[in-house]
Amino acid sequence: MNRSSEQGPEVTIRRVGREDVDFVVKDMDLALANSFRRVMIGEIPTLAIDLVEIEINTSVLADEFIAHRLGLIPLESTLVDNLLFTRDCDCDQYCDKCSVELMLSARCTTDATMDVYTRDLMVTTVSQYNNYDNNNNNNLGQPICNDQEGKGILICKLRKHQELRLKCVAKKGIAKEHAKWSPTAAMGFEYDPWNKLRHTDYWYEEDANEEWPKSANCDWEEPPRENEPFDYNAKPNQYYFTVESAGSLKQHDIVMRGIDVLQKKLAGIIFELKVLDETSEKSRLDTEFQGTAYGQTPNPEYNWN
Repeated sequence: MNRSSEQGPEVTIRRVGREDVDFVVKDMDLALANSFRRVMIGEIPTLAIDLVEIEINTSVLADEFIAHRLGLIPLESTLVDNLLFTRDCDCDQYCDKCSVELMLSARCTTDATMDVYTRDLMVTTVSQYNNYDNNNNNNLGQPICNDQEGKGILICKLRKHQELRLKCVAKKGIAKEHAKWSPTAAMGFEYDPWNKLRHTDYWYEEDANEEWPKSANCDWEEPPRENEPFDYNAKPNQYYFTVESAGSLKQHDIVMRGIDVLQKKLAGIIFELKVLDETSEKSRLDTEFQGTAYGQTPNPEYNWN
């Protein structure tokens, strides 16, 4: 179906997996498409462990090592919009309005090695934001365990008489502050798979076609004709996205929230430009008014009545 750019972008969803979605966007500027990609990676708020208070740690792993591993554990963030950013909250350090608390207590009492997984993290915060949805199981801050056994990520291993006891404080943030808040595990972005625009220079030893396999996206575009002249005015028009979720948000939530964040950023720019124009116009009129007061000829385009 042919569509003009005035009708807006056209989206084709090619595949929806358990944790990823693959789609194609047409009739969009390259700068806007790349901005959409960057927003999905780095500017969608999620929940991640930001503070770890270790009470007992007799494992072989250092406190800093365990704290780093805990920070990278994906937490359920579907209802994260109900939380405040810590910088916007009026509390001293953290409270139930801007954070979620989790506890971990594990002690090995047998000769066998004890594995401590993310399923052992328990949410202890009781607030109006930590709601349980019977349809979506939206328990804010709950560690994500997508494996078949439901264990989650391995945090550490304990031998007999070793113990790990700690408290975690999860806060709202974005990946521009730290990668642990990124909702995506991977992001695929491609345009012009046949390299008709010459934006990519393929380094090769003997034959570029053999040493650089064609992308699967080539099937969605016409191949270049032999001896076809280069069009210096050509621009990319079709973009291929693959969004893989890290677990804190569903793949479709990442796409929809990315659109929402991008819209708000663009709206903010438009608002600031409008304020700037109004300020400039007011300054110009004030200058003309002062000039008239001192006997200068007024601007005939301005109605002084």
